Amino acid sequence: MPADSSVNFSLLHRTCKLVVLLCFLHISVTIFFYVRTNSVQAPVIKNRTVNPVVVTEGQKSAETPAKSLEKCPETSPILVGPLRIEFSDPVSLEQIKSENPNVQQGGRFKPKDCVALQKVAIIIPFRNRDEHLKYWLYYLHPILQRQQLDYGVYVINQDGDVTFNRAKLLNVGYTEALKEYDYDCFVFSDVDLIPMDDRNTYKCFSQPRHLSVSMDKFGFR
Repeated sequence: MPADSSVNFSLLHRTCKLVVLLCFLHISVTIFFYVRTNSVQAPVIKNRTVNPVVVTEGQKSAETPAKSLEKCPETSPILVGPLRIEFSDPVSLEQIKSENPNVQQGGRFKPKDCVALQKVAIIIPFRNRDEHLKYWLYYLHPILQRQQLDYGVYVINQDGDVTFNRAKLLNVGYTEALKEYDYDCFVFSDVDLIPMDDRNTYKCFSQPRHLSVSMDKFGFR
């Protein structure tokens, strides 16, 4: 073999060994960093399920205090004045109920946009006057609501045929009404008395007051 060929082969042999050595070194470094990277545990982020939350009205009011209402004015701004009262057309309890949706069970009502100045119990002594009572409820409920009263109506019925004891029925109504609510005003009304003007307010004053001093059956005298 010629001398120059021997030299070239030796150079090629060393070059190949160097290339192999570099490849081995590269592979070794790659394996080292791969193993090191996998040995460090990455933080695990768990999926969290967020449950929908329904907030009830009670929770809302507990979190956000309800705005306190102001007192109702001394004279209601929604009064209409003189009224037309007629008894020619019959009325039913169903009609009265449907036309007064804000009146609660037991004939109770309070204004929603202000605090009534008085809590009024209206006591009606009663026996065998169903038609009169229907007219009274038909006309008085809208009037009392426009007067912005916190009121309740108590019809005190006397059973039997003995002498009608109006005074005792009024006392019973007063006692029973106070069992249900802290009334501070009491109006005693006959079932056939209906005001002809809603400015005749069913409320109390410093002294007892007669609300029906002028009636049609007496010629308003």
